[in-house]
Amino acid sequence: MARGSTRPTSRDVARAAGVSQAAVSLVLGDKWRGRVSEATAERVRQAAVDLGYRPNLAARNLRLGRTRTVLLVVPALTTEFFAGVYTGAARVAAEHGFGMVLYPSPEGVGPAKDPFASAQAALDGVIASSMAADALTAIRGDQLPLVMLDSDPEGSLGAATVNLDIADGVRQVANHLLALGHRRFLHLAADVPSWTFEVRARELAARVGAVPGTSVRTTRAPISIEGAVTATEAALAGADPRPTALVCDDDKLAAGAYKAIRRLGLRIPDDISVTGLDDLALATAIDPELTTVRLDAELFGERGMQALLSVLEGHAPAPGAIPVHLVVRGSTAPPRA
Repeated sequence: MARGSTRPTSRDVARAAGVSQAAVSLVLGDKWRGRVSEATAERVRQAAVDLGYRPNLAARNLRLGRTRTVLLVVPALTTEFFAGVYTGAARVAAEHGFGMVLYPSPEGVGPAKDPFASAQAALDGVIASSMAADALTAIRGDQLPLVMLDSDPEGSLGAATVNLDIADGVRQVANHLLALGHRRFLHLAADVPSWTFEVRARELAARVGAVPGTSVRTTRAPISIEGAVTATEAALAGADPRPTALVCDDDKLAAGAYKAIRRLGLRIPDDISVTGLDDLALATAIDPELTTVRLDAELFGERGMQALLSVLEGHAPAPGAIPVHLVVRGSTAPPRA
């Protein structure tokens, strides 16, 4: 731009496109659909490009009382699943002109320090996993527009909840193992106080319990390879009769269970079938490859951000849980006669 020239304004764009300033605001704010024609929207966009127009986002945000920033609270940064959640949520945020701050709850669960001088002043809203819900009190995230992931819709802190259909995933696992002929089950449960893990335990007990002659024992472990090894060894050593199917709350627990089973001199799936839940990269890195439930983490994050956008605009988010599906691999087989 030449010395002494002024920065183009929305009025300049309106004049160049032959439309009103209100139409320019609608088009450049991506709220034109149903209000102006596609041809008009294209004319406005081209005029803005030709003039080198850039909206003053700082002034716009101040006028709207928004920072265009949201917070994603997760249990850990090192988990492949939550990395996928962040990727999906950040993609939708960027498409709508929002920035996203990722914040892990210390130790996966428990209270956290406020990362902002004032979260309420710095943020427009929060998306949080139920596993990290305790962190919300410290940052006053429960006083902001809030969407909860993996949370009980009946008792959620948030204005909206977004869930994967975990209950159906567990039913798919149970149905698969029952159809193979398994009747004695061991549940390697995550030792984490969270709604999503309560759902897994409840659904497994209900589905298996509906078939005569079945049993389910439960052993708990922290979500770690070492914790799963210890818990599985303790549960299987000397068990009589030994369970023929081991249902793990996630793939990391299943990987630890593999180590324990082999230390006991048993074979997968000949002596015991094993299932996981998540379908992490780990599931195909172990041998035999793991039968598990595939969860679309990126879609989960996308839906979470879309729900928050709806809340911010005063609309009800789209209802319904996100479907999941069982991926059958080499870790499951009929039990020995």
